[in-house]
Amino acid sequence: MSKATYPLKLPASIKNAAAKLAKEDGVSLNQWIASAVAEKVGAVETAAEFFKRRAGKAKPRDLLWFLDRAPAKPPAHGDEKE
Repeated sequence: MSKATYPLKLPASIKNAAAKLAKEDGVSLNQWIASAVAEKVGAVETAAEFFKRRAGKAKPRDLLWFLDRAPAKPPAHGDEKE
């Protein structure tokens, strides 16, 4: 496996929290961050593939039929535009 370096700048609070968790896991901070990034990449790629399969051959314009039939009423409390 080839490796690449990347100068990562984190807020001190995030770095300290990650360092604490890495220590609890018994791994280096570098190993812990690499594992966390790999986990996130896997989750995003899995979600993207799921939604791609779920959408099938649908196109954004296919949703207009539903949007045209949506009731014209104000947004629910908490959903207002700020």
